[in-house]
Amino acid sequence: MNPPATDPEALRACRVSVSLAERSYDVLVGKGLLDDARAFAALRPAAHAVIITNEVVGPLFAERVMHALRSRFSRISTVTLADGEVQKRWQTLNDIFDSLIAEHCDRNTTLIALGGGVVGDITGFAAACYMRGIDYVQVPTTLLAQVDSSVGGKTAINHPAGKNMIGAFHQPRLVIADVDTLSTLPRRELIAGLAEVIKYGAAVDAAFLGWLEDNLSRLLALDGDALVYAVRRSCELKAGIVAADERESGRRAVLNFGHTFAHAIEAGVGYGRWLHGEAVGCGMVLASRLSERMGLISSERASRLQIIIERAGLPTRPPDVDDATIVRLMRADKKSLDGKQRFVLLEGADDAVLAPAPEDLVERVLRDSRSS
Repeated sequence: MNPPATDPEALRACRVSVSLAERSYDVLVGKGLLDDARAFAALRPAAHAVIITNEVVGPLFAERVMHALRSRFSRISTVTLADGEVQKRWQTLNDIFDSLIAEHCDRNTTLIALGGGVVGDITGFAAACYMRGIDYVQVPTTLLAQVDSSVGGKTAINHPAGKNMIGAFHQPRLVIADVDTLSTLPRRELIAGLAEVIKYGAAVDAAFLGWLEDNLSRLLALDGDALVYAVRRSCELKAGIVAADERESGRRAVLNFGHTFAHAIEAGVGYGRWLHGEAVGCGMVLASRLSERMGLISSERASRLQIIIERAGLPTRPPDVDDATIVRLMRADKKSLDGKQRFVLLEGADDAVLAPAPEDLVERVLRDSRSS
């Protein structure tokens, strides 16, 4: 067998660079990447790679990724987690550590996160902690993970009081987003992922939002070229913001548009009952209506966004959780400062701002959203 080529461009993949000095890395976006050893050519050869996946994704893709990794690693093992958001917890993290220790993993071990956002988040956090930090690679297999959670180095587990409350910033060495994996997604998961795509258009790039309006049907039909463009553009937008504000001290907060409401919704209904993207879809509607009430955008812009979210098949009304509970859970949000809740609000044509909002106004938006 001929050795694999080392030029990633030969993969027919789009390359998005996340520029962070010595922590810089590439995001490869394309079709047919999972089986191609050339996609992993940027990784330094090492003795051991550990694929961390779950019981749903592993049977579909783990053997294929293992085959592609054999040119870089002399030993490859697998850790398989149970599926679901409830796995983002201390016990699962400790199970990963137990496996790494049992396998005699050292600082030259590379973790491979193969799965959706839950697998990516907890693998990244394990990599940040194990022996004070080891390398990891993101191989996201859901639309939500490909466009959002796999890029930017946010890693975390949940706490009963709030989503992603315990974690670390730890950048991956490489992200490989193969849109062919999206054909295995349940319809509900695909639709949930569209929420994070819409987020970029709503809060960062108005032209992209217009493209989404015109191409939602292609994305829902799993058109490969449309998916590659949507993932690439989302990653480009996120990469630019992360490069300027890696640790979310300023501009990066706009990427949390809709998430203050969403995280409270997820915690309020119980993790896993609403998918993260479903909560984000509803959260964006609520955040845009809050922006409207505060005089930052027109009612026409808020309505336009709500229509796009509805067309994507996402929920636009909060679940059956009382408003007081949602407001209480939002007080624990990581964007709160000095005891004041702050929201990412829309402002201008394609911009967003992090700002406080009166609690009574937030409650009114929640109340009105149930009757609209």
